This record gives sequence, structure tokens and C-alpha cells, in this order.
Amino acid sequence: MSWQSEIDELRAREALAREMGGPEKVKRQHDGGKLTVRERIDQLLDPGSFHEIGAAAGRARYDETGRLIEFMPANFVFGRGRIDGRPVVVGGDDFTVRGGAADASIKQKQVMSEQMANELRLPLIRLVDGTGGGGSVRSLETDGRTYVPANPAWDLVVENLATVPVVALGLGSVAGLGAARLVTSHYSVMVRGISQMFIAGPPVVARLGEVLTKEELGGSEIHARAGAIDDVVDSEAEAFARARRFLSYLPASVFELPARGPVEDDPERREEWLIEAVPQDRRKVYPMRKIVNAVVDRGSFMEFGRLFGGAAITGLARLDGWPVAVLASDPHFYGGGWTADAAIKITRFVDLANTFHLPVVHLVDIPGFLIGLTAEKAGTIRHGARALAAVYQAKVPWCSILVRRAFGVAGAGHSNHKRLQYRYAWPSGDWGSLPIEGGVEAAYRADIAAAADPDRLRSEIEARLNLVRSPLRTAEAFLIEELIDPRDTRPLLCEFANLAAPLREAGPVSMAMRP
Repeated sequence: MSWQSEIDELRAREALAREMGGPEKVKRQHDGGKLTVRERIDQLLDPGSFHEIGAAAGRARYDETGRLIEFMPANFVFGRGRIDGRPVVVGGDDFTVRGGAADASIKQKQVMSEQMANELRLPLIRLVDGTGGGGSVRSLETDGRTYVPANPAWDLVVENLATVPVVALGLGSVAGLGAARLVTSHYSVMVRGISQMFIAGPPVVARLGEVLTKEELGGSEIHARAGAIDDVVDSEAEAFARARRFLSYLPASVFELPARGPVEDDPERREEWLIEAVPQDRRKVYPMRKIVNAVVDRGSFMEFGRLFGGAAITGLARLDGWPVAVLASDPHFYGGGWTADAAIKITRFVDLANTFHLPVVHLVDIPGFLIGLTAEKAGTIRHGARALAAVYQAKVPWCSILVRRAFGVAGAGHSNHKRLQYRYAWPSGDWGSLPIEGGVEAAYRADIAAAADPDRLRSEIEARLNLVRSPLRTAEAFLIEELIDPRDTRPLLCEFANLAAPLREAGPVSMAMRP
């Protein structure tokens, strides 16, 4: 006797599952410019590496003899696979089956994908293309009751933020719990033109009198500029590539350390143009991203969150092959001053670095917090204080390069001053409690107001103060440890990365990342 007939039936059901919502629904997915969930998984993972779990799960209908006459697969596909040879867990919504609606799913599959990533300590990639957690109101008629809402596996979703790298790709119209799954991640991406995200979609919002298209209500640019998601790309293929690249900098879990990548760039490389990268005129801006790319391993800088909190630049890079987290100022936005948005971005980024044991390199040009009525209304000091707390709570090795300014409370937050100050300053360094240009007005207000020629007195005072402004005066008092030739920055940072590598400690951290 053999069990071959049962295996044959199993294979037949698995074949039905691979048909997803059927040819018509698959065509509709393709006509909308989108891949199916199975095509997405194939493109994301190493070829042939996907091991699906629960392929036979779904809704079945039988005749009176017990013969299967209809099968609708569950609209969540998940399993294990590999990215660049490393094992990962991937789970995706199947929009061809009831539009990814939760009441066509089997919630235990989604729960198990989170649990598998958590307990096997494997990175998790969510391919999000569905709606909320409770399904359509049609379920009231089919179930004959309503319910008190709960978010399936949310304890694991939160725990995974402190345990394994989580990447979420928004690949369609995402609402409710789907939107929450997208943003509750370490790195989130939407695809321009085909991805939208809502708390509630246009039909629900229309009841408030706001008649909007999907793109007007929840387009990718809206959420990138609001900081709800990290990146916007032009195609699904680009989203998969970004996911793979992001994971390449991180360990499989917090119980491991980020691995050294290929060493393909000379750690002693010196870029001659750095000696004149920062203008002598303090009112002029300069391209900080060009500086970042000059000092890290060539081509290794992966920036994200660019459209949000523009005064802060955040991304991952390598130094002599070692993965590091790079934080930098962008003087093109408020002169690099910390806005409320920039502070939120910095907090989240430092938490990411701390969670996954990534040393931080901070290229500093911070004139302070943004000031004025708009800044006060935005609660800038509250968000700024949270960013300072993140800097002081971080335990990873930290190196600051004072490129230009470091003023006030925000400037003081360029590093934790109670730790070893592993930092260098460029000759363009300019620091203090307040910039001289603005501080003179506050400190000498009465004298200037009483002067016969206020402008002349102001200029004389500024000239006197500028005599002691040189960073060499600061170095004399050992208030800055080392002034360096900007061209020496890369060799010194590579030395830092090699010194920091054995200091990193695997394991959970007390202050893990939150969404």
C-alpha cells in the first residue's frame, strides 16, 4: 500500500494555490502595473531558494461525497528563502484574492511569519499589498456578529523591531492594519505611482467631505515627506534591490554582529578637494553628501529618509569594509539646524544603529535648533530632547567629525560628552553657545542701542570676538582633541572602524528601536 494518492491530491491543491485568484485576477494585477505576490517573492529571493509554508491553506468547498469542487487559497503567502545566500523570512499579501482583504486570509499564517522570524532570528521582509485587519463590513452578514478589534501578532511585530531587521515594501494600495505593518519596520519603501497608504481609504474619507483620489490621499510622496516611510522608488524591481542592499549592512538578528563586507577601497585614500570643500565664507553652503561619499568606501553609502527632516542626512555605509551608520548635517536646509522633523529622524536613526550594533559616524554642522514661532509650534525642543536622549542612550562606538558649526543645545548633542570624545575637527570648525553674528545682538543689546552709530559698534564688537574665534584657540585649551587636515578624514575614520569592530557587543539593547 502507498500514500501516493494523498500526495497527488496535495500536489493538486498546491497547484491550485499557485493559480492565486485565477487568470482574470492575475491579468488585472498585471494590467495595474503590479507583479503578483509569487512573482515578487521570486524576484526578491535568490533563485530557487523559496520554501513555502502553508501552501495548501485556504477556503475549500466539497460535494456530498467529500470531493473537492472549489478551492480559494489564503491570500497571504510566506516561507523561508535566501538573499545573497543568507536565510530570511518573507511574507506577502496576494491582492488577486479578494484584494488582499483580511477576511479572505487565515491570520495564523501572518502570525507565524512574524513568529518564525523572531524565534529563528532571521530578517523579515513584508510585501504589503492589502487592507486592514478586520476585513470588509460584509463579514457582519456572513459571521452574524461583530467583534472587538485586535491586531494579530502585534506583540511579535513590536518584539521583532528589537530582535531582527524588518523591511516592509508597500506594493499597492495599503490601508488600516496593512499601513501599520508597513511603517512598523526598520526600513520601508513605496513604489511611485502604484503604492498608496491610508489609515482609511478614499470611500471612507469621502464621508468626511474630503473627496480625493488614492494618490491625492495617500501617494508615496506624501508619506516620504511626512516621514511615514523611508524611501520612494520607481519600480518593484528597485524596491527589491533596496531591500537586499539594506539587509546587507545588518546582522541576521541583534544576537549577531554586522559582518565585514568586501574591502575594495584603499583605507588610506585622501581626496585632495576636501581641503577646500567648506567655503571660507560662513554664509555659503556646500554639498555634504559629496563629502560623505568621499570619506566612506566608494559607492557604499545608502541614504534613506531623504525627503523628510532635510537638515539631517542618514544612511548606512562601509569603512574599510565595516558597516557603519552615517549621520550628517545638510547646510542646504535651515543651515543644518535641527527642526522637529530632523530630530524625529535622528532619534529613529540612532535607535536603529544602537539596536543592530552599528558604530556611528557623525559629520557635524549644527547651528542649533531651528528658532522662531514655527519651530515653537512644532514642539521642536521636545523632539530635540528626544534626539539628545537617543544619542546619550546609544552604547555603540561613536566618532564625530566637526566639519563646521556646533552651537547651542543641539550642537552639543553631536555626541555623548560623558563618553570618550572620539572626534576630530576640521579647520573650518566654528562653535560656541551662540554664533557671534546672532549672539552679539543678545549680549550687547543695550550698548548697541545707545551707540551713536549702532552698525559701526556692532561691527567693531564682531571684529574683536572674531579674533578669538579660531579653532586653534580651542585646541590650545584642549577643548577640541584634534584639528585635522580634511584630507586625512577617511584614513582616520577607517582606523576608527577597525578599532570599533572588536568593541561591538551582540545581544538585545535596553533602548531598542520603535516605529
